[in-house]
Amino acid sequence: METWAAAMRAGRYDEAWDMEVATIAARDPAGRDDPALPYHRRWVWDGRPVDGRDVLVRCYHGLGDTIQFARYLPVLAARARSVALEVQPRLIPLLANLGVDEVHPFDVAAPLPPRDCDIEITELPGALRVPPDALAAPYLSWPPAALPAGTIGICHVAGDWDADRSIPADLLRPLCETRPCVMLAVGGTDLPCLNPEGCPPDMAATAALVAGVEQVVTVDTMIAHLAGAMGKPTRLLLKASPDWRWSPDARGSPWYPSIRSYVQPRPGDWPTVLADLDFHRICPP
Repeated sequence: METWAAAMRAGRYDEAWDMEVATIAARDPAGRDDPALPYHRRWVWDGRPVDGRDVLVRCYHGLGDTIQFARYLPVLAARARSVALEVQPRLIPLLANLGVDEVHPFDVAAPLPPRDCDIEITELPGALRVPPDALAAPYLSWPPAALPAGTIGICHVAGDWDADRSIPADLLRPLCETRPCVMLAVGGTDLPCLNPEGCPPDMAATAALVAGVEQVVTVDTMIAHLAGAMGKPTRLLLKASPDWRWSPDARGSPWYPSIRSYVQPRPGDWPTVLADLDFHRICPP
C-alpha cells in the first residue's frame, strides 16, 4: 500500500493503477463485496472494463471520499451504457446533477442488488484510468448563503476515527478575532463566529456556507473535499504524516487546484502550522 500511495502522490498513476489490477487479479472472487466485512473494507469492482455496461456505483466510504471521486461520474456516464449511483442520502442534493441515470439513497441495512457491473466510487480512477488533474474543477456548485464580505469558513474537527487530524479550536481564535468567520463543523463553539451554534448537519446548508465564504481554513475532513470540489480557495491544515491523497512535500494538489496545504513539521506541532499560515496576511491562494 505504501508503494501504491507513493506512486499516487508522485503522479505515477498508471503505475498505481497497474498495482490495483494485479491486486484484483490475485483476489478470490468469492470475497468481492463480502457482506461479512464492514462496508469501508470491501472491494467491489471485478477488474473488467466498465465501457458499454450497466454500472452501479456504490459509495461505501466517507462523505469526503464520495465527494472526491464524484468528479469521475460524468466520465463514467459517457462510457457506460447506464449509471446508477447508490450514495449517502445527505449527498443526494449535491450529486444529483452529475450526469448519472439514477440516484438512490444508500441504506446500509438494504443495499441495492448487484447489476452487470458494480464498482465502489473510490475504484473509479483505476477503472477509467483518468488522472485527477485531467478533470475540470470545480465540479460541484450550490447557491451561496448571504454572508458579510471577506467571511472565512473554518473547521477544526476531523472526526473521532483519526483524532490526530483535529486541531485545538483556540488556535483559530486569532483568525476569528481578525475576520468574520463561520464555523463549518457541526456543534456549538466558544469561538467568536457568526454562527456560534455551529454548522447544521445538513449538506445543503453546509454547501451554502462554503459557497458564501471568501475562503476556507480546515483540517483534513469532508469540508476540505467539499470546498475543493466547489473551487473555493482553501487552506488545508495537515498532520505530519497525512493521508495518501495529500503530499507532505507539496503546497498544491492535483485533486483540487484551489487547495493549499500546510503540514506539521513534526507530529503534534500545530502551532508551527498556524504560524506558517499567518492569519494577518491570509488571502486567496
